[in-house]
Parts: sequence; structure tokens; C-alpha cells
Amino acid sequence: MRLGLVRGVLTIDVRRGRGLEDLQLLALSSRPVEVELRLSRPPRPSVRLDALAPPLGPAAPAESFRLLEDPKVPKPLERAFLDGDMRAEEAILYLYRSGAPVSAIQRALSVGALGAARDRRLVPTRWSITAVDDTLSRHLVERVKRLRVVDRFLFFERRHAHNTFVAIIAPAPWSYEWIEAWFPHTTWNPGLTVEVEGDWEGYRGRRTYASLGGCYYAARLATAEYMVREGLQGAAILIREIYEGFFLPIGVWFVRESVRALFRSRPERYGSLREVLERLGRATRLPLGVWLAKSRLLRALAAQERLEAWL
Repeated sequence: MRLGLVRGVLTIDVRRGRGLEDLQLLALSSRPVEVELRLSRPPRPSVRLDALAPPLGPAAPAESFRLLEDPKVPKPLERAFLDGDMRAEEAILYLYRSGAPVSAIQRALSVGALGAARDRRLVPTRWSITAVDDTLSRHLVERVKRLRVVDRFLFFERRHAHNTFVAIIAPAPWSYEWIEAWFPHTTWNPGLTVEVEGDWEGYRGRRTYASLGGCYYAARLATAEYMVREGLQGAAILIREIYEGFFLPIGVWFVRESVRALFRSRPERYGSLREVLERLGRATRLPLGVWLAKSRLLRALAAQERLEAWL
């Protein structure tokens, strides 16, 4: 079976047995491990780009490998790895509550180190990343729904690495929306016009895979984490503008950590949707009309405000 190492530099043939177990321990280790490798040819000088993972450097097939020292596996990861009766979802939640980084949980799932022993499989990295973000955020959202609804509009803004991130938390029961605007000559938009796409979910969540893929779930996890931490519930509208100069796909982790940083900043507080929309118009390069046309939740909030004023 062919499997790309977590470090992203080699491709190794492994089969069920000691070779796979060593590879799993290598992925679970909290520090680098010295490894002896026999390559079938020199690594090719190339860079692999992927929408979900960081850029990967030169790669080469390896005929064999062996660990020259014992990996240092954190206790929670070791317990989940050795427990062949713990289901994958249970393991993901246990590790998260134990303080394991989301990236470590995703690696463990990818190399088939989590779940009931009979069901463990090697999982493509992009699947493991989204599966963990989705699983954790779904459980956190259920906690959010039991919290008090925020009484004012909260507005967050963060500019970083040719990106602008904006979050609006509105005084309403949980719902969530993620919108991306890719400007021309960026990673996924070689064209001449701005491409804007979004997806959303209501109070009861969603049953289909989000059209924007992993970024949707990564940002939802960061949003739910913030609400649980602050003890509040609201309708969350998140907007991302990607500008010229952002030309390398560096992975879903960039969105997750950027939104986490966004929610670590102090929010601006507003008493009306009108004030929030005026602020949004000043925060982004695209005009306010674009967001009103693309955002289902903003339109719903505006309709609700008009109805309340009429009543």
C-alpha cells in the first residue's frame, strides 16, 4: 500500500504488520524521530501543491525504513492507539478534551491509528482533516445551542497574509455561514473577475457536504470554540477575501488558525444590523451589495429586522 509520510517528503510502501505500526508511531510522535530509509531513486526536486495540506517538498519511493529510536507518543494518543474498542468518533473527542492539537488528531486518523481495531483504515489526509474538524465542531455546536443568545451584534476583523477575515455574530439562535471571495490572480482564480462562493447551515445543521469543502468545517470549528469559550450563542456570518499575492495553497489549517486568531481579538459591539452592515462595507474591498446578494443569513436578518419594525 502506498502512503505519503506525514512529514511530506517521502512515499513509502507499507503493508499490515510491523512496518505499518512503525509508521503509525512515527506519525503519533510529539518530536522528530531518527529513521533509516532505503530509497529506490533520488528524491525529485519538485513541490506538490494541495488545497488542504501545506506545500510538500521533494519526494521519492522508499524500499524500506526502520526506526532508529523510540517515538515519544503523548499518553492520550498512546491510549487511543492501543484501545482497539474505542470508536473513531469517541477517540477524536477524547483526544480533543485531553488537549491534543487538532493537527495531531488528524494525523492519527490519517494513518489508521484511531477507531475500533477491525475498522481501522489508512485515510487520505484531506479526508482526515475534514472528518476531525466536522466531528469536533458538530459536538461543540450542540453545546452552543444550550448557551444564552448574545444580546448585541459582535464584529471581528483580521488582516493577514493577503487575506481579510470578518466575522459577525448576530443576536439569534445558532446558524452559520462561510463566504469566500477570491480576487483575480490568486491560487484558485486565474481569471479576471472576483469569484465569490458561500455555503451555510441553519439551527438543525446540514446533511450534505459543504460546497466550499474543508475550509467551511475548519472555520466552523473555530467559531464554535469561541462561542463555547465565551458562553454565548449566535448566528455567525464569516467572510474571507483573498487578494493578489496569495498564490500558494497552504492548507485548511491556515483558515482554522486564522479564524481562531480572529476570535482572540476584542469584538466591536453594535446595537443594530444597520450599524454592522455599514462597518462591513468599510472592512472589505468588495461593496456591501455583494455580501447582501451572497449571504443568506444577512438577508434573513434584514428581513427579520424589517418585520419587527413593522410590528
